[in-house]
Amino acid sequence: MTKQNICRTSIPFILAGALFAGKTVAGESLSIVGSWSSLPLYKQFEQPFWTNTLPNDSKGEFSVSMTTHDQMGIGGGDVFRMLGDGVFDIGMTVGDYAVADAPALEGLDVPLVANTAEEVHKMVNAARPMVGKIYETAFNSKVLAIVPYPPQVVFCKAPVSSLDDLSGLKIRASGRMTAKFLDALGAQSVNIGFGEVPGALQRGVIDCAVTGAGSGYSAGWWEVTTTLMTIPLGGWDPVVTAINLDKWNDLSSEQQAFLQAEVATKFEKPVWDSAQSDLDQDVACLTGNGECSKGPSHSMALVEPSDADLAHAKNILTSKVLPDWADRAGDSWVNEWNGSVGKTVGLQVSATGG
Repeated sequence: MTKQNICRTSIPFILAGALFAGKTVAGESLSIVGSWSSLPLYKQFEQPFWTNTLPNDSKGEFSVSMTTHDQMGIGGGDVFRMLGDGVFDIGMTVGDYAVADAPALEGLDVPLVANTAEEVHKMVNAARPMVGKIYETAFNSKVLAIVPYPPQVVFCKAPVSSLDDLSGLKIRASGRMTAKFLDALGAQSVNIGFGEVPGALQRGVIDCAVTGAGSGYSAGWWEVTTTLMTIPLGGWDPVVTAINLDKWNDLSSEQQAFLQAEVATKFEKPVWDSAQSDLDQDVACLTGNGECSKGPSHSMALVEPSDADLAHAKNILTSKVLPDWADRAGDSWVNEWNGSVGKTVGLQVSATGG
């Protein structure tokens, strides 16, 4: 561990020790950090799987102590660093939070190339071998699952009716590629944590913000915005679940096979199976267009992208955003992306020659 990482993680390490201490365990004990505690992915899928399904199905072979990064008070960008250092055994959060440490990881969540859950699932499956290599080399961990948040759409507090209307506005981006896209569009991308967005909108620090429709509904963004633009500017914000590689290697081959099968069939598959219907529900709940079974529906103005918007966005992506990523990621990762994700979505990125 570097001196910088020691300073960065020493306090969270102490906090993690306190949160995970004092648990009575049988068999193999797993300390786990989930994604955002307030959002449906954690409430409906992560927490039930890790704290109930896995321990019950294993008949006590695996016991679990679980918290989330926001409950621990650590930033999303620290989750996989701390996982690699062995602060906890399994961690999960948005892959885009870790791109500062691994720029190639941006290739997992390219905006505007997958408009349905089926399309993004194909893209993620194509990216998975590359993502696995990134996590082994950058975070000393093994990828267990990759699941989607809903597509990252645009919440605005002022009326907007087209992509061009975003030019000149200050917009919270959900990831680095989205930030680059917004800058190329003529907007001003702003880096603000998810939990800080409502206050920033109220104070006029930002005019719009990008996140998943369901996340925005759960977090009450409809209280501080008026317009929902459903163009997927932020991709689908895949959440990566990974286990510390040393911990993984300490498990028996039988434990490894059981854990991997449980995650694939009883966590990962149910999330993907619900992804498209959840998106349709989330838009209905925010705009009142359709039935909402999640709670009260609201009346945000719905703006769906036109063909011209999509063509303009795709041009920015291919001419500016992806070449910029290629410069950061390097030729070897770009070539691997071209042969996997790029082949699946029908795009190729020119290597930089560097």
